[in-house]
Amino acid sequence: MKKIILTVAAVFAFGFANAQDKKESSEGFSKGDVFVTGAFSFNSTKDNNAPESKTNFFELAPQVNYFLTENISLGAKVGFSSDKAETANVDTKDMSTVTFGLQGRYYFTPASKFSLFTGLGFDYNSKTNNLSTPEVKTNGFDVTLDLGLNYFVAENWSIEANFAALNFASEKVDVSGAENETSFGLGANMRAISFGVNYKF
Repeated sequence: MKKIILTVAAVFAFGFANAQDKKESSEGFSKGDVFVTGAFSFNSTKDNNAPESKTNFFELAPQVNYFLTENISLGAKVGFSSDKAETANVDTKDMSTVTFGLQGRYYFTPASKFSLFTGLGFDYNSKTNNLSTPEVKTNGFDVTLDLGLNYFVAENWSIEANFAALNFASEKVDVSGAENETSFGLGANMRAISFGVNYKF
């Protein structure tokens, strides 16, 4: 009887510890979770054939996503990029872009370490181009349907890979009489997969 009691106690203790481990482990997403991602880059290039000439590129585009339900997240982002060309005795020329975007995603198995997802994103872009003379301003938007997968490598960190399955873009130069330029793309280009890192709060 003593052995039976000890065995039952051991099984109960193991089960309780296992349940605690599962409870404490929060890999995966659930309703109310928030995660941040985005882009940051800086690049400087100097022309050795023209020592007084160089270009600098800078981009910052943070994004915050919130899980409205167990499977659906809504994200918002704001971005800024600048591409400057500097030449001796010549005024600095640059091209800057401001972006505002919204994104909705559906995760098929959000509570798991690994989940497939599909998303629909809308971006509005305002571009000012001083690289040419006279200055050119362009406004436009693009809509993208993408597919991807998310994998948790730690409790708060995950990596994702996705590619655009469908894209529609429209752009118009801010000049009287100018017409919209549109483009449409359909298909899964496996050579154009993008990777990202997410941090979950």
